[in-house]
Amino acid sequence: MKGKIIKGIAGFYYVHTVESGIYACKAKGIFRNRNIKPLVGDTVEIEILHEKDKEGSLIEIYPRKNELIRPAVSNIDQAILIFAVTEPDPNFNLLDRMLVVMRFWEIPAVICLNKADLLPQEDLDRMAGIYRDCGAPVIFTSAKKEEGIEKLSKLLQEKTSAVAGPSGAGKSSLINLLQQEIEMETGDVSKKIGRGKHTTRYSMLIHVSKDTYIMDTPGFGSLDLPQFTADDLWKQYHEFLPFEPYCRFRSCSHMNEPDCGIRQAVEKGQIHRQRYETYTSLYQELKEMRKYEGRKL
Repeated sequence: MKGKIIKGIAGFYYVHTVESGIYACKAKGIFRNRNIKPLVGDTVEIEILHEKDKEGSLIEIYPRKNELIRPAVSNIDQAILIFAVTEPDPNFNLLDRMLVVMRFWEIPAVICLNKADLLPQEDLDRMAGIYRDCGAPVIFTSAKKEEGIEKLSKLLQEKTSAVAGPSGAGKSSLINLLQQEIEMETGDVSKKIGRGKHTTRYSMLIHVSKDTYIMDTPGFGSLDLPQFTADDLWKQYHEFLPFEPYCRFRSCSHMNEPDCGIRQAVEKGQIHRQRYETYTSLYQELKEMRKYEGRKL
């Protein structure tokens, strides 16, 4: 029987089948011998061992469309990146990291800015302006007032959508409004540190309707960058691409070189300065990371 892994805990993989519901399965030893670890999101074939107890054995993993390392999930059609507009304040460095990772893995992203009821429209417009040309649509929601939920729901239809973002942004509250199958635990923002309490402890795939799934992933405090070089980072910034041909030097890093097309676009307001600033921060981080790796070798 064919199904999807929706959760993996303590060596058991919970597989959702359209025909018969969810089965608790163990993976056959052949996967361990091949050094293959089943992932949430995998499309699999299972053998039914006990129909009454809903137990089975995982016998085949179908080829993956894509795969992320952190979180360890597969077969994502799109990523919904959920950040609060305030309480806690949005971490633009983390959001840009997520956009870079999704673009590198060729996973379309949607930026969902939640708690929109807490800020005036001019502040929301300013935030939307930062990501106007980043290649990912920006939508505003309010889980508390149930605003923007219909628009978000339409974006999910007939897709497997990974929902990611920092704790306290309201991911669980939004997921509770988007589906009726599972009630997600929600948490408040800590007044002491201004960050959300972690409520999701493991990646989980939630069946919404026929071919629609939501993949909830643990709240991120940081996100590792993929294994590309600092000099390739600019390619992951959608709005940089039209201006790179105007750089004087073919190997321009877009940091300090003269006649840099991207830096000129920043000065002219064609690229938002906030986006460029996170680029420079991530560029330096990648440079240091590769330098450290070189010393270890």
